[in-house]
Amino acid sequence: MKRIPARPDIDHLKKQAKALLVLCRNNDPTALARFRDALPAAANKSDTAIAALGLRLHDAQSCVAREYGFASWADLNGFVLARRSQADDPAKSVLHWLRLVYAGDIAGGSNRARPSVALRLLEESPGLLGDDPYLGCAVGDEALLRRTTERDPGWVHRAGGPLGLVPLVAVTHSGLMQRPEFRERLHACARLLLAAGADANQSVGNRWPPASLEAPDEGERLSALYGAAGQNRDPALTALLLDAGADPNDGESLYHSLENIDCTRHLLQAGARITGTNAFYRVLDFDAIETLRLLLAHGADANEPSMNQPAPEWGTPLLWAIRRRRSPAHIEALLAAGADPTATTSEGIPAYTVALRFGLPEVARLLQQAGGGTQLPVEEEFIAACASDDEASARRIHAAHPGIVGTLSQKQLSLLGELAAQGCGDAVKLMVELGWPIAVPGGDWDASALNGAVFRGDAELTLFLLEHGASWEEPHGYGDNACGSLSWASVNVPVEGGDWLGCAKALVAHGMPAARPDPQSADSVLVNGRRYLFSDEVSDFLLEASMTNAAAAPSVEARP
Repeated sequence: MKRIPARPDIDHLKKQAKALLVLCRNNDPTALARFRDALPAAANKSDTAIAALGLRLHDAQSCVAREYGFASWADLNGFVLARRSQADDPAKSVLHWLRLVYAGDIAGGSNRARPSVALRLLEESPGLLGDDPYLGCAVGDEALLRRTTERDPGWVHRAGGPLGLVPLVAVTHSGLMQRPEFRERLHACARLLLAAGADANQSVGNRWPPASLEAPDEGERLSALYGAAGQNRDPALTALLLDAGADPNDGESLYHSLENIDCTRHLLQAGARITGTNAFYRVLDFDAIETLRLLLAHGADANEPSMNQPAPEWGTPLLWAIRRRRSPAHIEALLAAGADPTATTSEGIPAYTVALRFGLPEVARLLQQAGGGTQLPVEEEFIAACASDDEASARRIHAAHPGIVGTLSQKQLSLLGELAAQGCGDAVKLMVELGWPIAVPGGDWDASALNGAVFRGDAELTLFLLEHGASWEEPHGYGDNACGSLSWASVNVPVEGGDWLGCAKALVAHGMPAARPDPQSADSVLVNGRRYLFSDEVSDFLLEASMTNAAAAPSVEARP
């Protein structure tokens, strides 16, 4: 493993990745060997096979990060930022470190925990934590906690340390719980604190913005149990706290536990209430059929009205399951538990029709068999054919009713943006070819099909839409356009394998301005006068496109 410099420079590391990529594209044997040794996608492959992978900048960045011992470029970048922050402001070194150990709702901010980065910093700064028992809670220093408890038994009830945490919360929310070598140590500390009388229901106010470390939201408490079941999703620690009297109805734990069925099971067995938590709707956001069945077995109401949903028209679990494109097995489980197959949206659209609008004919058949079928008017037959990519039927209906698209309601037309956001590219192409208004918004964030395609990194659909008249300036509900969608998605990678570089190339080729450097920040660029942060490869392309355009522009001779 390479040793990282004492004062690492992320720009220098970026240059290393770019140089590696250039060598790889020139079939340099050493560069190909580096990819083979460090990048999982290239492991055990021949030079020829690696060259054929079409590796891109993010692959080279991943390779460089792994050579330095980090699982990802994001972790390497986080390490560099933390190291530089410590060097620039040594007095806040511990606070910088804690913001890698704990998520922003505990440490203040909107970050997520980066335990691997925190551990790497700790290994290189062994005296960083001193003998502060609250910091000992973060790393599972049982001996330190034991000495502190023997000297001052009351400390287990008091908040303290740089983050103002009560000890049990400091233990259960520690992101180092996700590291196998720390898990048992932290469990031991939790057992010690409980044995010393710590309340299993210890909690702190939420520090997520607009709240902060200095001004927590005391009306929204984050419990020790939430740290165990909802943040670290640790079944053993969840069971330990419940056995010690933790309240399973803390308003957070059940909802956030659903990605680990064992944590969910412990909470339900301890009496967690499902109704009123939105947990039943949340489980339908995942492809988690066994967890859905577990909730139903513990009394979930298959017709529970929604709470705080962003789209109130999806007012029953059945409709929400269709909206989230859940499988026929999910629908069967809901119907078997008594879900009403005749449920309608707030606009009166039956679940059967909704399923067909979303291109789910198997789900529609289940609803029809359960008594929820209905006669479709011709426009809904047309929509159903388009949504399921039944081109023959869609074109037959369109030929018989050539003006049919013009008869559709705004809600029906909004399916174009909805289906694009859900990745139904073939259906979207067919709809566009049959005359669907291309800029009509839809979906969770009121976005056009182009915004949805860019968000998913679907370069092929992005290019298709642009070639059929879409504009990069089409707005979405968060106050930006396709450039903003490209920015957020290229950085946050909401869909695995998305090609945001390809999307950028298509957008620039169809009128989106290239970027120029931001004089106020090396991390961001300016597009059309607005500041954006993109992934490195997208930023590089947009800046290079600007230089290419400038070089290609015809010169204008000065007039005498």
